[in-house]
Amino acid sequence: MALEAKPSSVSAVTMAQIVLPFQANVAGNMHGGEVMKLMDSAAGVAAARHCLSNVVTASVTQLSFIEPIFVGDLVICSAELTYTGRTSLEVYVNVKAEDLEKGTIRNVSDGYFFMVSLDRNGRPKQIPPLMVEGEAQQRQLEAAKLRIEQAKQAKA
Repeated sequence: MALEAKPSSVSAVTMAQIVLPFQANVAGNMHGGEVMKLMDSAAGVAAARHCLSNVVTASVTQLSFIEPIFVGDLVICSAELTYTGRTSLEVYVNVKAEDLEKGTIRNVSDGYFFMVSLDRNGRPKQIPPLMVEGEAQQRQLEAAKLRIEQAKQAKA
């Protein structure tokens, strides 16, 4: 059964929250695991919006922590699909931190989350293909295919 292709703009999501003290270490920096949790949540929402099904994280690649995030910062996670396969998809997540006292915004983290769509029985479910809109998205798609191929070779 062929499903109708969807553009990434239909499922893209931006989520934001304030960093609270319990999410940070004694120096006031947000724990990396807390950042990853937010990123995974944003990736999962974007993937679920595309697939209209439950999704699970299969792997994370090229996760980078660029700058620290501090207590009181507004953390902004933006997630957008870069690739779809038959039952799986890749979601790029970018994280920015806004200092609410200065009004400055910093690029603090990014990464790629590989998700799998599941049916009600927990089995992989076919998903709609990604509709590529423009050259920039085509380059993202080609880069995603390369990352996936490299990951397969690393497992072999």
